[in-house]
Amino acid sequence: METVFCFRERQRFKYQLISRIRCTARIRCAKVLGYGLLAFYSRQYEGEPSLTLFFTLIGWVTLLTVGVYAYYLHNKDMELSVGRLIFWAVLFRGCGLLGVPLFEDDFYRYLWDGYRFAEAGTPYGIPPAQFFTDTTITPIFKRILEHVNYPDIPTIYGPTTQYAFLVGYFLKAREVLPLQLIFVLFDLLLIWLLLAIVPARLVLLYAWCPLVIKEIAFTAHPDGFGVCLLIAAVILQQRNQLNGAAVFLALSVGAKVFALLLVPFMLARAGLRHWLIFMMTLLLLYLPFWLQGGTEMIALLVFAQAWEFNSAIFGVLTVWLSSLTAKLVLGFAFLSFLAWYYLHYRLPSSEKIPRGDWIYGLFLIIAPTINAWYLLWMLPFAVIYPSWWAWTASVAVFLSYITGLNLDNLTLGTYEQPFWVRPLEFGLIFIALCYDIYRRRWKKAKF
Repeated sequence: METVFCFRERQRFKYQLISRIRCTARIRCAKVLGYGLLAFYSRQYEGEPSLTLFFTLIGWVTLLTVGVYAYYLHNKDMELSVGRLIFWAVLFRGCGLLGVPLFEDDFYRYLWDGYRFAEAGTPYGIPPAQFFTDTTITPIFKRILEHVNYPDIPTIYGPTTQYAFLVGYFLKAREVLPLQLIFVLFDLLLIWLLLAIVPARLVLLYAWCPLVIKEIAFTAHPDGFGVCLLIAAVILQQRNQLNGAAVFLALSVGAKVFALLLVPFMLARAGLRHWLIFMMTLLLLYLPFWLQGGTEMIALLVFAQAWEFNSAIFGVLTVWLSSLTAKLVLGFAFLSFLAWYYLHYRLPSSEKIPRGDWIYGLFLIIAPTINAWYLLWMLPFAVIYPSWWAWTASVAVFLSYITGLNLDNLTLGTYEQPFWVRPLEFGLIFIALCYDIYRRRWKKAKF
């Protein structure tokens, strides 16, 4: 009798397991359908899909992602296999490769930079506007040139990223698909790197994140490329391979200056030799372009001085203070935080991997500009140190696409947002942050 009972229990568990697997598989298929529809509509519209359709599909895939994550979080007996995680991550990104960039035209600059790099040996120094009357430019690149935004400003992208643009040019000039493919491959490499640090159920948050898929697979933003190099440096640092960590850290800085924020922490426990390797690698990256007349620093200075979009604390402060004063106040506060955290991080009892979620989260919340793809620098650290506020931010930041241009609203400026967008966007993040604080205090009180 006992044997029969055990047999029935095993059978019941087996059927429950199969039922759970089928349920999660249906959810993933529904996500593929959502991204597939997004790719389909991105090619059907002359311009952009409607914001209503875009947010409907993004909301759909977001809810499904949250549902799968919650399922694995509460069913500890159900392990998410690495193979399944990667398979669906590839499938979701494959949908992005079938689509075209949404609500973005930055890819024209990528294509133009790749062309100029191949033709002149450097993409720096000369703004695209100077080529408007150049009769030697082929008709195809003339059309690309016409769509480059801010053509009177030289390129803002670092040398590491420029080499990616150059590879894309040689693979298939005039097309954004090679760049989408390059950045997707590095994004998948980043997922594999994260799996070396945390369990698959946590990596799911990044691997299936709608913001990551939209900004990299659909839109070909190169930030994920720089973040992949940064996380590679993190892993090498953890393995005490500091020479390699210094090289990858320099490559990440060469991809985007955002990586500079992690340099003091990544090399905090390194020796002088490793600092020299970092600086020499950075010098080798920049030297060929310096010798030819310029780098991205000119454009970065213009961007830092003049640009404001979707800001949070900075936008509030400029109601009472001048733009320069607000930047000085927030810059001092941020440097004070970095100094405090650096001293904390040097303690033997401190975490081994720096809190990139704190560093990039604070940096963005005080920045004059918060573009959606900037959060790609924060999210891998939010996998290592999960929080509600970080992943809420990855959803709320989609609201930044509600602009006069995308609404086709002539009463608003091109990048002007309706008055309610920022309170809603940052209000959601603040609520999630309050919940994180409450949950942490509740756990402390419980134990």
